[in-house]
Amino acid sequence: MSRVHGVHPNKTTHQLSLALKDGLVVKTFTVGCKGSKAGIEQEGYWLPGDEIDWETETHDWYCFECHKPGEVLTCDLCFRVYHDECLSDEFRLRDSSSHWQCPVCRSIKKNISKQEMSTYLHFIVSRMKEWAIDRNKKGKDNKHPMYHRLVHTAVDVPTIQEKVNEGKYRSYEEFKADAQLLLHNTVIFYGVDSKQADKARMLYKDTCHELDELQLCKVCFYLSNEHPKNSFCYPCIPNHELVWAKMKGSGFWPAKVMQKKNNQVDVCFFGHHHQRAWIPSENIQDINVNIHRLHVKRSMGWKKACDELELYQRFLRDGRFWKSKNEDKGEEEAESSISSTSNEQLKVTQEPRAKKGRRNQSVEPEKEEPEPETEAVSSSQEIPTMPQSIEKISVSTQTEKLSASSPKMQHRSSQTNNDGVCQNMCHEKYTKIISDLKADHKRETERVVREAIEKLRTEMEDEKRQAVNKAIANMQTECEQKIKQVKKCKEEFLEEVKKLASQHK
Repeated sequence: MSRVHGVHPNKTTHQLSLALKDGLVVKTFTVGCKGSKAGIEQEGYWLPGDEIDWETETHDWYCFECHKPGEVLTCDLCFRVYHDECLSDEFRLRDSSSHWQCPVCRSIKKNISKQEMSTYLHFIVSRMKEWAIDRNKKGKDNKHPMYHRLVHTAVDVPTIQEKVNEGKYRSYEEFKADAQLLLHNTVIFYGVDSKQADKARMLYKDTCHELDELQLCKVCFYLSNEHPKNSFCYPCIPNHELVWAKMKGSGFWPAKVMQKKNNQVDVCFFGHHHQRAWIPSENIQDINVNIHRLHVKRSMGWKKACDELELYQRFLRDGRFWKSKNEDKGEEEAESSISSTSNEQLKVTQEPRAKKGRRNQSVEPEKEEPEPETEAVSSSQEIPTMPQSIEKISVSTQTEKLSASSPKMQHRSSQTNNDGVCQNMCHEKYTKIISDLKADHKRETERVVREAIEKLRTEMEDEKRQAVNKAIANMQTECEQKIKQVKKCKEEFLEEVKKLASQHK
């Protein structure tokens, strides 16, 4: 260790004793049987075999914050451990009680719709997969014999994606905890200063940024990833404040206010690229200010930004807000349930009336009284009492008498009008459903095409990178061969010079 890695022998001995204490290596004593070591007892250090059960540990061995060993606090609800000095005052152990929950378990909230959360998390996982592809090219870590001896709870990007697809995450904090666990395992296995650890830190930082953007505004997060037509022009709920913002070296542009901190305002500009920037509050003007006071330069980009602003304001006045597929499905289910409930109520109210009418006709047909809800013969068209038997009164004769009365005709005409209104409403409803399905199909087609293009671009970049690496390797090989030839020629030339010099002497 001192010759190859420059580590002092005392430090090597100390680290070896710690590895023995943790069970990462096994110490053995053997007696030499050859040479000068014959009959002498020697110490040996070996990696432990498969006879040790590594799954019996209930908690991790390294701090979840700094990824280092030492005196740690164990969580009562999960496998995570923390150094007391790595915790903020809010999460430190207050008394000598043995019950303690880690910051991850305290921050998890379970009052979010899983379907809605999975929709948003799919966008974040798709970015994490790029890092996973690079890792899979080098082989999976969990196949290494030392992996399960160092890593307590294994997790990778495919596992996270599977949990998102199955809707197993109960909160965004739980998803963030898995991303942090991925960083934790990478640092433990590869080392704090390794390239893999640096990439894992960047991945975790990007994931935290995406989750912060999601918590800031869910509608903006969804539209920025889905990219439908005029996505930036749809108002959010609640609405973003509209302002004129001025960056250093440019004029005032229309923008949305995303958040405010201290004396800075985070805005997203209207226009082609929809750039984000932190602007000092003194460079912010209300959107209703007179535009001539701003002294703007009316370029093509500025005019396009103003067109987007005008479309946004028109959508806001008309109440046109973006609705995801889940919200549309919920509204359709609510409408169908309301219509089915009203139909059932209509059947319930109509059936007893029909039964009552039939009962009156069969028992006392000559004493039937008109009711507002049922069809009856008017007083001017009373059925004369005939000495005929009841059996001779047929349904057809009564139907003719009822059809001759004016209330029946009025009732039928009003019913026809209601049916026409209902048909018009159904036609409008189904027309809207079909148009929504067409729009969804168009968005889905665009998404599939976009994913295919990105996949082809990635494959082309990989092939290009491989071709460049191969060409560089060939050039290096040729250069090494040329260098060897030059050295050989130089040596031959020097030998000939020496021979000639010896001959002339």
